[in-house]
Amino acid sequence: MVSPVTNRFAAAERALRTAAPHELVDAVRRVLAERYAAVAVELLMADYGLTVLQPVSGPRGREPLSVYDSAAGRAFGAQEPYVEPAGDGRVRAHLPVTVRGDRLGVLSVTLPEDGDADGHGDGDGEEVSGVLDELTEVAQVLGHEVVVAERATDLYLRARRRDRLTLAAEMQWQLLPARSSTGPGYALGAQLEPAYAVHGDNFDWSATADRLTLYVSNGMGEGTEAALLTNLAVNALRNARRAGLPIADQAALADQAVHAHYGGRSYLSVLMLDVELATGRAQVVDAGSPRLLRLRAGTVERVGFEAQLPLGMFEETDYAAQPFRVEPGDRLVFVSDGVHAVASPAGEAYGDAALARAISSTRLLPAAEVPRAVLRELTGHRGGRVPEDDALVVCLDWHGG
Repeated sequence: MVSPVTNRFAAAERALRTAAPHELVDAVRRVLAERYAAVAVELLMADYGLTVLQPVSGPRGREPLSVYDSAAGRAFGAQEPYVEPAGDGRVRAHLPVTVRGDRLGVLSVTLPEDGDADGHGDGDGEEVSGVLDELTEVAQVLGHEVVVAERATDLYLRARRRDRLTLAAEMQWQLLPARSSTGPGYALGAQLEPAYAVHGDNFDWSATADRLTLYVSNGMGEGTEAALLTNLAVNALRNARRAGLPIADQAALADQAVHAHYGGRSYLSVLMLDVELATGRAQVVDAGSPRLLRLRAGTVERVGFEAQLPLGMFEETDYAAQPFRVEPGDRLVFVSDGVHAVASPAGEAYGDAALARAISSTRLLPAAEVPRAVLRELTGHRGGRVPEDDALVVCLDWHGG
């Protein structure tokens, strides 16, 4: 016999899987009201700057919730359910909406504090804690459906926007993978600033059963010209990677694609890393300016590689991969020149020393939180001024195969 709990969760899952892409919130609201006696249900999406959570539906003009000092933000940051009193004998559960480490937002559900979650009033007094695990699973299913639905509707992408994106930023965000990801033996996090006006910096990653490939790139130029260059280079790298080529050949083919189009007038710097998941053995191609700092056993140090030419600078450049190794417990932090070279109001460059302090001070944070924390430190160094260049931070925590 199927248990009532199984029936209840299956009904929620079925409602989400059969809903139209733009009706996911309505579907989860209806099924949670019917099956869990939910009084209110709201989906909040994290904005591009990772500073606020914004409702997908509801009256226009509603104030977003801060990621830093709200109950929903607490659930988002900790990636754990958080329950708060909601008055009138009710509680509000905030549940992370996350897909394989990619933090999309929070599902907030207001429930009776006591009583049957099915809403039938049989008086068995089931506590909220008894359904919290189920609701957490519902939030996970909702996250998967949102990712699929974004192919067919702009509803959830619009909810991520606190401000209007520039055209260059629109192009870049559509090119990017998730901002965080987890897999066997590793965790990744990344963030770009200014989130609503970024143009040239980019990151990309891909994992298989046995390998993790990561690119951190910095395209020259400004505005849409920089975004077009980065789009061409990243898609050329992906094309070569998906053909099964090693990273040195990926770099060579992308170099040819960029040079064929721009003739050496524009080029792109990239740091490429390909890691064997079982052993931590890696191959690296350093073709330009992105830097790597490593936190190992409490010590931060810059890792230097043999410098090679940026992609597209000269015709038919040959690239060579350099061996590298990561060890369990290593934290690798990649930054663009918009981080390490940014100047303070007094003209002092941020530099490796300040970066090392920022990385040390964030050592207890999960990988997904590190880029945002480092960029906050950078904002302080910059004196609150509007950044003149893109700033990109990528964090890779290596736990071992």
